[in-house]
Amino acid sequence: MAYHPSSEIHQYEDFLNEVLRNNLKACLKLRSTFKSEIEEYVKLKKALEQLSQVPTTPLKTQVDLGCGFFAQAEVPETEKLLLSVGFGFFLSLTHTEAFAFIDKKVGLLSQRVEVLEKEASQINADIKLVLSNLGKLQGFPDEIENL
Repeated sequence: MAYHPSSEIHQYEDFLNEVLRNNLKACLKLRSTFKSEIEEYVKLKKALEQLSQVPTTPLKTQVDLGCGFFAQAEVPETEKLLLSVGFGFFLSLTHTEAFAFIDKKVGLLSQRVEVLEKEASQINADIKLVLSNLGKLQGFPDEIENL
């Protein structure tokens, strides 16, 4: 059997395009999702801090009904709030409990972001390794490694 470097080149290219780049794209998309969740929790925390400074009298506000429609609402008690904890479950929490929950959730999401960033770095290193090997198989100089 004769050795065909072109088949090995195609295998490397397929692995690069179908596996590594798709894994990197999925990893970065998930990281972006977690970062946007962190931003939402930070906004919620700031809103709660502002709400904590307001007296406990009924709060008049507008509620987003969707599609750009708002309705006026009055919140009689602002000492407790309903907070989504995931999977469609909501908890009635005091401001102190909500702050503690938000801090824990942001910490956990930040850890996930760090793990995904390490994973993305590893995938990028794998991509560079495959590109280097492809260059060697095709007879290019080792300058590709300096990308």
